[in-house]
Amino acid sequence: MAAGNYCTVTEFFLDGLSVQPQLQLPLFFLFLGIYALTVGGNLGMVALIGLSSHLHTPMYYFLSGLSFIDLCQSTVVTPKMLVNFVTEKNNISYSGCMAQLYFFSLFAIAECYMLAAMAYDRYVAICNPLLYNVIMSYQICISLISGVYIIGLVGASAHTGFMIRVQFCNLDVINHYFCDLLPLLKLACSSTYINELLILFFSTLNIFVPILTIITSYIFIIASILHIHSTEGRSKAFSTCSSHILAVAVFFGSLAFMYLQPSSVNSMDQGKVSSVFYTIIVPMLNPLIYSLRNKDVTVALKKTLERRTFRKDE
Repeated sequence: MAAGNYCTVTEFFLDGLSVQPQLQLPLFFLFLGIYALTVGGNLGMVALIGLSSHLHTPMYYFLSGLSFIDLCQSTVVTPKMLVNFVTEKNNISYSGCMAQLYFFSLFAIAECYMLAAMAYDRYVAICNPLLYNVIMSYQICISLISGVYIIGLVGASAHTGFMIRVQFCNLDVINHYFCDLLPLLKLACSSTYINELLILFFSTLNIFVPILTIITSYIFIIASILHIHSTEGRSKAFSTCSSHILAVAVFFGSLAFMYLQPSSVNSMDQGKVSSVFYTIIVPMLNPLIYSLRNKDVTVALKKTLERRTFRKDE
């Protein structure tokens, strides 16, 4: 199509999660409740780890980082989706759409590598406990967390930078509940070859590298656990591993389903359901899976509440 036939798109319309009128209000209250739990759980976890000095260890720094990412990821996507449930047409400006795409990509990529960093931390703690404080020093911990965000920034900048170069047609209705890569490319009038290559490259890199890191870490972790003579200790370690693996499977499985299919096979309607898991459900579940079942966190929460109660009584 000639350049003269392109139009300048100033805004998009988000199709939403469901077009059935009778489902709009129930879905609004459902996801409003999920978002409230997500904000409360993740913000509370960040605050608790920051206030409890005995939680100032690499493991809990990573947990705090994961909670912050989940909070941001959910906030980038969910409020706009909630608006869609209570308005006839949910429009978003072109610049707002590109900003949403950028921050969504940033935090999605960051979560992939944060999960890998957490698995590596558990590998060092279980397989090399005597060297843990040396290998996972404060400087190394900060470097790993910084690396997580740097990789996220690089990936998000590449995706958004090349998306800005894409020309869009009059068909400005995005078949999704937020500005995601694949639904946006469906509206393109110009060539999207480079964008599709970038999606394939970064999706493969950002899914398989963390997954390989996690799998390798857990192979060594399980091997070490099998040498633990205490049944209680072995059971506790296996329980922790199973929770982590479950959350990883849901997060990476839904990401892979969305981004590693050929464009001819990928269905946007199926993609919406898949996206709900890693943008909305996983951020709500992570505080429960990783933290609230942890005895140290439970003790820290009780002490914090008791301290506040004692101050009020004074």
